[in-house]
Amino acid sequence: MTTFGPDFLWGASTAPHQIEGNNTNSDWWGREGLFPGMELSGDANDSYHRYREDMTLLAEAGLNSYRFGIEWARIEPRPGVFSPALLAHYRHMIDTALELGIKPVITLHHFSSPRWFAEQGGWSAPTAPELFSRYVEAVSSILGDVGHVITINEPNMLAMMLNMEAAASRGELDIWQSPTVENQGENEYKQPPLPVPLPEDGKYVIEAHHLTREVLHQRTGAQVGWSVANQSFTAAPGGEERLRQVRWNFEDLYLEAAKGDDFVGVQSYTSQQVDANGLVPHPPHPDNTMIGTAYRPDALAMAVRHAAHVANVPILVTENGIATPDDTRRIAYTREALQHLATAMEDGADVRGYLHWSLLDNYEWGHWEPKFGLIAVDRTTFERKPKESLGWLGNTARSNGTTLTEN
Repeated sequence: MTTFGPDFLWGASTAPHQIEGNNTNSDWWGREGLFPGMELSGDANDSYHRYREDMTLLAEAGLNSYRFGIEWARIEPRPGVFSPALLAHYRHMIDTALELGIKPVITLHHFSSPRWFAEQGGWSAPTAPELFSRYVEAVSSILGDVGHVITINEPNMLAMMLNMEAAASRGELDIWQSPTVENQGENEYKQPPLPVPLPEDGKYVIEAHHLTREVLHQRTGAQVGWSVANQSFTAAPGGEERLRQVRWNFEDLYLEAAKGDDFVGVQSYTSQQVDANGLVPHPPHPDNTMIGTAYRPDALAMAVRHAAHVANVPILVTENGIATPDDTRRIAYTREALQHLATAMEDGADVRGYLHWSLLDNYEWGHWEPKFGLIAVDRTTFERKPKESLGWLGNTARSNGTTLTEN
């Protein structure tokens, strides 16, 4: 198998709030613990201090790229006040990656925002694009030699969270709904279905992306895009018309907004049906993941094909993985997902890289139990324990995908 080009990016992804620890100036830090069953991030994986160890494990395994984030709440702890020390910290992270032969893919916003930004209305306020652009202008000073920059992670999920926050303010939510724990089946989380985002909730997020794309093009040489949560929706009998509506609200609005970008990040884990009433809950099944979603490694290629059709720009797979404590199952899922991805590429999809979610078992936005990582982390000692899946993915990268046809 020679589908993957010589410059293909093979790596893994993380988000700052989920791994760094003690992100005390962020809106997420203030939100944690407010709902029953919502766990705290605390020290997280202490990756704020241990990032070199994380990157070294990734590089030694054979991977050549690492997607990590810059935390806005650290860079701009008060409106218009930027921290030179924190800018230097993230520049050191970039330098460490380059020193280790890793191509950094930098995310500038991954769900968490400064608390002051949230208090001013956050992404629902008309001032959001200008405020985000001011932060991006400051950060652009350390991004000169970065190859890929993601402005905003999963703007469609961000829009959905605005919908959830509005429901909470009305007293309609009495338990926490993690944006990444999508289950509605019979398991420990017991949360209702997640709402489909409304197009009006994405208005200022889209405006902010377009504004900062231009800032980054003017100030850096990076390829610029954003990453979209792709659900690989399919229509149940009688659900064809509703599918078009749900798909537009959930992802096509944001894929359309990626036209004119240098790439779009595709983030895929599972597939879900839509019937005449809307999203069909994942039915309970022995193969369901730890977060209640269906085991669908074929969903990645479905998402890539759809994103390529709608956005018509090159693609980076910026997240793909499975929540499971069984690492053998993680390898099986990833192998099949990559095999389907190769087929989509052979059919013409322009895919430039595959970044697995996640490098580490991390804080899953309210929960610690789901295990997505290629590396386990002891939450008391912070000892890193690479799983077999890290070595497997590294060997796949070293062979540039040729081992995918082997048993």
